[in-house]
Amino acid sequence: MRQFVIVGHEVPTTPDIPLDDLPGAGRLDLLCRSVGAAVFLSHGIRESVRVHLVCGDAYTVRFDTANLRHLHPDERNVAARIRDAFAERESAIGHQPADVSPGVDILRMDFEATVDRLAREGPIVQLHEDGSPLADETPPEDPVFVLSDHRDFTDAEREVLADVADRRVRVGPEVLHADHAITVAHNWLDTGGYTSY
Repeated sequence: MRQFVIVGHEVPTTPDIPLDDLPGAGRLDLLCRSVGAAVFLSHGIRESVRVHLVCGDAYTVRFDTANLRHLHPDERNVAARIRDAFAERESAIGHQPADVSPGVDILRMDFEATVDRLAREGPIVQLHEDGSPLADETPPEDPVFVLSDHRDFTDAEREVLADVADRRVRVGPEVLHADHAITVAHNWLDTGGYTSY
């Protein structure tokens, strides 16, 4: 299993997200591209991938490729699914998810609760420009990659990661958008740490 946690600091958590202005909706366009990079292949969907979008430090929208259906790789389609998730937010009770559509649900979980839960499922790997080079690392089993949107992690998020992250790595010499960093991380895992093509 590969998992990705992307923090959306400014994404509105209400169902009135404007699908015609995704950048203006707290850079929801970036989160939608990140979902696409994580779950899609050229002509299919990756197996054993989960994406957790932590929005407003209050809700986590989860995409699970084991059950994912009817999702298309364009930003607007992904954004509509996220909007649908926020329409179901009141049905998420405690840490019990509310179903949105096949492979998509929403949980009433903030960043700390999400990362703490996922730390029991695999090693937490923070993707950050100040980390050690990805090429110098050995790919772990069942990694949980954590990255931020267009903003850096907050002080509180950095404290959480300092406690639970097993590694802090950077994907290259240049700072990349979150969706591009996800693509690089997938390639690193696909090739066994760039050893097999």
